[in-house]
Amino acid sequence: MVGSGGEVLGVLPLNDALAKADEAGMDLVEVSPNAEPPVCKILDYGKYRYEAQKKAKDARKKQKVIHIKEIKFRLNTDIHDYEVKINSARRFIEAGDKVKVTLRFRGREITHNDLGEEKLKKFAESLSDVAKLEASPKMEGRQLVMVLAPQ
Repeated sequence: MVGSGGEVLGVLPLNDALAKADEAGMDLVEVSPNAEPPVCKILDYGKYRYEAQKKAKDARKKQKVIHIKEIKFRLNTDIHDYEVKINSARRFIEAGDKVKVTLRFRGREITHNDLGEEKLKKFAESLSDVAKLEASPKMEGRQLVMVLAPQ
């Protein structure tokens, strides 16, 4: 058993430990149940829970959430629309998000997946100053997918 000030009180029967905690006006909390014998501490349980919740909240606040934004286009997308997609991807990457680039094939376009791979590699090269290729282009059904991440 450990006292409220951190001093070791030794091994005590449960009734004596509860009496000491009641005498101090605090709670008896089992800190380490797997130890032999189990370790208990005298402390204010409400305050202990509040502090634990506060630590957990601070830890969540410091986390950086990374979102995956998706940009879709086709093999025959015009130059201006393609440049708009590149600018959007650049904006997403500079904001710290990953970008999933999807090139869709419709109808007989699927036979030209080599052209699609070239187009995706060109897309990645145009963003090479702000992004690195995380997942190289691969086929998923009728679409070619790659993932770009901030450098």
